[in-house]
Amino acid sequence: MPAQPTPSDREGRFSRPDASMSLLTTVMEHSLDDGYAEAARAKGAEGSSKMPTSVRGRLTLALGLALVVTVVTVGAVTSHEAEPTLAKERDALVHRVNDATTVADQMQKQIQDLRRKVDQAQQQALQTGDGAALATLAVEAGTVEVTGPGVRLVIEDASGTGAGGSASNPREAGGFQDVGRLRDRDLQLVVNGLWQAGAEAISVNGQRLTTLSAIRAAGDAILVDNRPLVPPYTVLAIGDGPQLASSFQEGEAGHYLHIIQDSYGIKSSLSVQKKLTVPAALGITLRYAQPVMPEAPSKSPSAGTSTGTGAPTP
Repeated sequence: MPAQPTPSDREGRFSRPDASMSLLTTVMEHSLDDGYAEAARAKGAEGSSKMPTSVRGRLTLALGLALVVTVVTVGAVTSHEAEPTLAKERDALVHRVNDATTVADQMQKQIQDLRRKVDQAQQQALQTGDGAALATLAVEAGTVEVTGPGVRLVIEDASGTGAGGSASNPREAGGFQDVGRLRDRDLQLVVNGLWQAGAEAISVNGQRLTTLSAIRAAGDAILVDNRPLVPPYTVLAIGDGPQLASSFQEGEAGHYLHIIQDSYGIKSSLSVQKKLTVPAALGITLRYAQPVMPEAPSKSPSAGTSTGTGAPTP
């Protein structure tokens, strides 16, 4: 029978029965805070020992700090001095915009005054002609302001943005960013529906529509003849008010307007008006058409002259 190992036997495998519990006992009886405190004291002593002790080191540190302070001070002073300059430039730009707007308004007024003078001259020159036909052509061309009964259609964007929908939805075919906003194609469909319903003259936010008008989009903005519109969009259409409203609502455009109302929260209101005023179109320019000038009457030989000799008869 082999001998049992003793505590003095170095090659033996003798161990205490509770040796596995000694580590847990040490952790429970001795707090680790003492070790953390000792490490913090050692770190503080090490950090304090890295401060420069020589005169040269302290001078270098002082120069570095002075350089940093100088750079920060110069930057702050430069920024402070640049603020008045930026403010002046901003004010100058605002004044330029205001001046340009004032000039544009004055020129617009001049255009309207000149147009009235041209209309008066036309009326005087055509007193013996077919004035009624000319007036009808002017209304159809949109060159004169017209007044009469009709309908007033106001369309507003939805208060919130819509989401979702199927790929077959025509509003999502062009990649709309916000389906709760009225789009140029929506306004085109509405205007065409009013024309089809019998409108004789239409304006959108004060812009008269003619055969040369274009309704387009630039980003999220709707343009009429390259002039941006701001919602709500007010559409005035002159015609037989009750008949115009009924035909529009029963047509394709009216049904489409109800669909985008129910699906995307776009708001609209249609009312019959006894009297509306649609302004004249601006910037109508004939690019190809030219007026036909009457031919000058041929001169007949005057009395008392002979042909061929050029000498007067006695």
